[in-house]
Amino acid sequence: MTDKFDKEPADAKPSAAVSKEGGIPPEAIKAIPVRHYGRWVSGVVVLALVALLVNAFATAEKIQWNAVGDYVFDPTVLAGAGRTLLISVLAMVMGVVLGVILAVMRLSKNPVTSWVAWVYIWFFRGTPVYVQLLLWFNLALIFPVLNLGPIYKDEMVDVMTPFMAALLGLGLNEAAYMAEICRAGLMAVDEGQTEASHALGMSHAKTLRRIVIPQAMRVIVPPTGNEFINMLKTSSLVYAVTYNELLRATSTIGSTSYAVMEMLFVACIWYLVMTSVFSVFQYYLERRYARGSTRNLPPTPWQRIKVNMMAFSRERGGA
Repeated sequence: MTDKFDKEPADAKPSAAVSKEGGIPPEAIKAIPVRHYGRWVSGVVVLALVALLVNAFATAEKIQWNAVGDYVFDPTVLAGAGRTLLISVLAMVMGVVLGVILAVMRLSKNPVTSWVAWVYIWFFRGTPVYVQLLLWFNLALIFPVLNLGPIYKDEMVDVMTPFMAALLGLGLNEAAYMAEICRAGLMAVDEGQTEASHALGMSHAKTLRRIVIPQAMRVIVPPTGNEFINMLKTSSLVYAVTYNELLRATSTIGSTSYAVMEMLFVACIWYLVMTSVFSVFQYYLERRYARGSTRNLPPTPWQRIKVNMMAFSRERGGA
């Protein structure tokens, strides 16, 4: 024999038989969250330390905070910020172009080109940027005249200006790092893509241009954005070759107005503004190249704000 069971849905109300027998339905479970007292204590300690640091700078007698506001939009400071942006963009373009060429040379089956690219990367990554800038700036001590035959001839002092020394020092150094970034991106593309393109009759150069490099961009773009933000800060080293960028402009004003710390704060403000703006561009660029690898793209800042506002409005409506 088989016993018959009365089947009722889980969310059904207790039957009359149960109520007659005096059955009591189970009470709703009350979930009590675990209290993490250590988080509260650590948060209070960190906020207290931050408050002490802010108070120390705010109450410092030798810092004139009104001078910071007066010089933020000074024409000399703005011109220095523009030169910083110019030298950073040009050096980054040079680094990216040379980096792609060096990466292709490193992956080449020709031992000469591969070895030359390796030596270049070894030298420029192994020596400080500051030293490289000084080498380019003092190149006239070794080559007093730049003689390119019938094409060009001039004194090296006139050729190697502070701008040229800064551009070569930053750009050639960045090329060594971009070469490794591009090489990693090219190696991340499956070899089957290259074999399939060759089977279709594409040349090696056409395969790189149309198949490999577009797919490698997803790996190359994020570290390249970081390198450009780092370039904005590294450009302050061209102070050593007397190029009048942001740090040199603010230091010159500080030495004449005796507001040294105030002008350093002004330089920090403009560096933070430039890096923050380009961080936003980097985010959207990474999001664009992530379309082929992820199904759900990460939300943009504006989308996050809309979601939080909608959740807040729903909570108020429910209340």
